[in-house]
Amino acid sequence: MTSALMPTYNRADLAFDRGEGAYLFSTDGRRYLDFAAGIAVNSLGHSHPHLVKALEEQGRKLWHVSNLYRIPEGERLAERLCGASFADKVFFGNSGAEAIECGIKICRKYHDDTGNPNRWKIIGANGAFHGRTLTALAAAGNPKYLAGFAPDVPGFVHVAFNNLNELRAAIDDETAAILVEPIQGEGGIRAGSRDYIKALREICDEYGLLLFFDEVQCGMGRTGKLFAHEWAGITPDVLATAKGIGGGFPLGACLATDKASAGMTAGTHGSTYGGNPLAMAIGNAVLDVMLAPGFLEGVERTGRKLKAKLEELVRRHPKVFVEVRGEGLIQGLRCDPPAGEIQVALRNAGLLTVTAAENVIRIVPPLIIGEQEIAEAAAIIDKVATAYAAEKLKGAA
Repeated sequence: MTSALMPTYNRADLAFDRGEGAYLFSTDGRRYLDFAAGIAVNSLGHSHPHLVKALEEQGRKLWHVSNLYRIPEGERLAERLCGASFADKVFFGNSGAEAIECGIKICRKYHDDTGNPNRWKIIGANGAFHGRTLTALAAAGNPKYLAGFAPDVPGFVHVAFNNLNELRAAIDDETAAILVEPIQGEGGIRAGSRDYIKALREICDEYGLLLFFDEVQCGMGRTGKLFAHEWAGITPDVLATAKGIGGGFPLGACLATDKASAGMTAGTHGSTYGGNPLAMAIGNAVLDVMLAPGFLEGVERTGRKLKAKLEELVRRHPKVFVEVRGEGLIQGLRCDPPAGEIQVALRNAGLLTVTAAENVIRIVPPLIIGEQEIAEAAAIIDKVATAYAAEKLKGAA
């Protein structure tokens, strides 16, 4: 059947009509355990009652008014995010790419306002993913996604991830900031070491640069802290987040210190939909759950249990899985056979996952999972890996 949709997605022939907690139910009635979570978006699972209540209550009152007027729920959400993080100011948009674009503008505006308009370039890391706009693609520098869209937006330099020597060597008189994902998601669930993250702060202070973290995927509780950089005990100047912040509702945020964002005055940036009453009500509902006593600690404990199960599966199936990567509930299984084949087999067996670079199966379940869901997922992975290894052995014979 021909679709009127642009064919920009390689969609599975699968559709869902409802979800509950960590489960999705397809249009033909089959139940799937969702360890993809809308690509790390459905942070509180599907149809979370607190989010549904917030949506219904706000939906009956007011959806959108634009940023020509005050939006009290947005002011409240910004205050709560700042109170729980390093930030002093927040800008709300609708996606991670928009949050990245805002952060890039903050970095350039800061140096322009402080008498250094020549400092406009941003150093990023190989293997990064920052979104699909032209500027976000250039910021990541991945040839796979840049192909066909030349010329690249200028102003970005790329060095090896986790490599401080290359980073220092790339700094010059035009450098404005360093942009890094503390844990690369699309790049293969590659975590920056804590020493590396700490050193980024030291280098930025030494050279007068802004430190800009992309926590679109690894932030909002996914590692057991509200933001992943907290594990290193340092703070950035600018941070982009999205995905889990809306629990499935389109919402992104750019957080910054007063110092970094001082130049972002009226007229320097904007978004028609960004921060509207409906989005802000849902964002506050997400924070109600995430900031409740014990929630993040519970995510950390669950993440350790999940990682232990995955490590056990690697030991059991050395011809299928090579290693486990990640922290908390952003985990990756690097595969020996093509990860895409394993992903399809897992889906056929009832477990939804996502692939990533470096032949990795990305495992990013809702933050509300427990031991039951971990055990169920592990059993499916074990079954698929056993069958895959047996089939390959039979084929070799």
